[in-house]
Amino acid sequence: MSSVQSIAVSGMLAATQRLQVSAQNVANVRSDGALPDAQGNYAPDASRPYTPLRVDQVDLASGGTRAVVTEVAPSYVATYDPSAPYANQDGMVAAPNVDLADEMIQQLMATYAYAANARVVTSYNQMVKSLFDISA
Repeated sequence: MSSVQSIAVSGMLAATQRLQVSAQNVANVRSDGALPDAQGNYAPDASRPYTPLRVDQVDLASGGTRAVVTEVAPSYVATYDPSAPYANQDGMVAAPNVDLADEMIQQLMATYAYAANARVVTSYNQMVKSLFDISA
């Protein structure tokens, strides 16, 4: 595989990872849980909220990119839901710190990045085919 193709494929893999992480965040946006205590500790039997993730892309020295997945900090926001069985005495629960507008942007970025990198692979393959046709 040429360096052009490997760089484009690394971009496609990073875009795929970005889309998967964003989809997971959206799917779990309502997966709240108990609030931790003042020291950040949860009770042993407490229902924990979903911890959202984020994707950062880093350049590779050999060319291309790599997706690095990390946890969002802070991972939760306190919201009012007194009907939840794990709500505290004030009716507050920990909801995942997921911004749906940002997740939509992440999904669009992943879609466009994947398509652009796929087009690079296609163009490269067409160029190589043309070179073989000329030499034949």
